[in-house]
Amino acid sequence: MTDLDRLNHATAHLDPALAVVDLAALRHNATELVRRAAGKPIRIASKSVRSREVLRAVLALDGFAGVLAFTLPEALWLAGSGFDDVLVGYPTVDRAALRRLAANSRAAHAVTVTIDSTEQLDLIEKVTADVAEAAPIRVCVDIDASWRPLGGRMRVGARRSPLHSPAAVAAVAREAADRHGFRLVGLMAYEAQIAGVGDAPPGRPARALAVRAMQRGSMAELAERRAAIVAAVKEIAQLEFVNGGGTGSVERTAAEDAVTEIGAGSGLFQPRLFDGYRAVTGRPAALFALSVVRRPGPGVVTALGGGYIASGPPGSDRLPQPYLPSGLRYDPQEAAGEVQTPLLGAAADNLAVGDRVWFRHAKAGEMCEHFAELHLVQDDSVTATVPTYRGEGRAFL
Repeated sequence: MTDLDRLNHATAHLDPALAVVDLAALRHNATELVRRAAGKPIRIASKSVRSREVLRAVLALDGFAGVLAFTLPEALWLAGSGFDDVLVGYPTVDRAALRRLAANSRAAHAVTVTIDSTEQLDLIEKVTADVAEAAPIRVCVDIDASWRPLGGRMRVGARRSPLHSPAAVAAVAREAADRHGFRLVGLMAYEAQIAGVGDAPPGRPARALAVRAMQRGSMAELAERRAAIVAAVKEIAQLEFVNGGGTGSVERTAAEDAVTEIGAGSGLFQPRLFDGYRAVTGRPAALFALSVVRRPGPGVVTALGGGYIASGPPGSDRLPQPYLPSGLRYDPQEAAGEVQTPLLGAAADNLAVGDRVWFRHAKAGEMCEHFAELHLVQDDSVTATVPTYRGEGRAFL
């Protein structure tokens, strides 16, 4: 049975639009991430999953430990439902959530917030000053992982933390360690130019060579600088973890002695953007289906919905990929529409009104913002249906 037949059979009792997670592919992808991490635990990036039940299922597997959340309200929600190790990967200025964190000793034990300036410490102190018997806030300092070749005249990487040098990181770490009401417990760095840039873009061999050269230079510089930063901060506090990496850089980051855990999530679902990485060998695990509702002419069908555009620089690579049946492509005049999506190609002539087309999202968890449920498929059957964050009435960003 082909994948198309298997998915159609499994979901025949359901009406699109619908989303599925292929459990065999998910397990394969999880096993691959663990293999690449070479013994270091993987902290699951929740923004790439956005389903509590899927997070629980993956955390039950060997090699995974903890969640890398994207907002503090999300982290508090997860901690309140039994997740006991949640690192918020981005700074927060959510005053109400910070007060809730300080007022709840159980949550304060489970949740770690990320900072990259003393200004953020000042804000946390100010908004929690009136909390009676406030629990200490666990703090992680975020490191700028960008590469600055040519004597700093060039920057490659995401604009995240301003803390680039060991001295700069140590200065903020010392403030966090010395101030009453905080516990410095970790460091993190996300090397976006390595973990988030494919080194094998299809049909672009010259770009592939340039990306690989950039990544070799960046990784060598970061490994040396990160080791120096960790050594400097360990003179200030005993660290519980040093988090680094992403799906695209798991084995490279895991090779650094200074790193104790890897942050990754997209590799679990294997969205289309990760097809352009040599090291990522996952299988598409998260898919969505739309119904064919029109046949405007030969070689054309129209699906209902589909405008699920991924974040990042606008471009065709941010569109979902028509996946099954193979041989479909977008009309360049319309692309993926909010309400209707025309699809072109010889395969269209084999589709009837009422048939379905399967898509892969460009990113991982962003697909879940458009669906209340994920249908879990094992072989050719749906074995369970679990809610997404949206399905539980949660929209954190």
